[in-house]
Amino acid sequence: MSKGERIFSVILGLLLFGVGIYVLLFNHEFKFWQIIGGMVLALFGSNTLYTAYRNKQSWLSRIGPLP
Repeated sequence: MSKGERIFSVILGLLLFGVGIYVLLFNHEFKFWQIIGGMVLALFGSNTLYTAYRNKQSWLSRIGPLP
C-alpha cells in the first residue's frame, strides 16, 4: 500500500470504529440489530486500523470493486 492509501485507511478505520462505539455506548433502546451493527462497524474499523499499521489489506479491501 502507498502512503496515501494507508492514510485513507487510518481515517476510514477511525470513522468506522468511532461510529460503531457511538452506536454501542449511546444506544438508549437496546435493539438486537443496533448492537450487532455497532459491533460489526467497530470490528471493521479496528481491522482497518490494524491492517493500515501492518501495511496489509483489510477485510473491506478484499471484497473487491462494488457495482
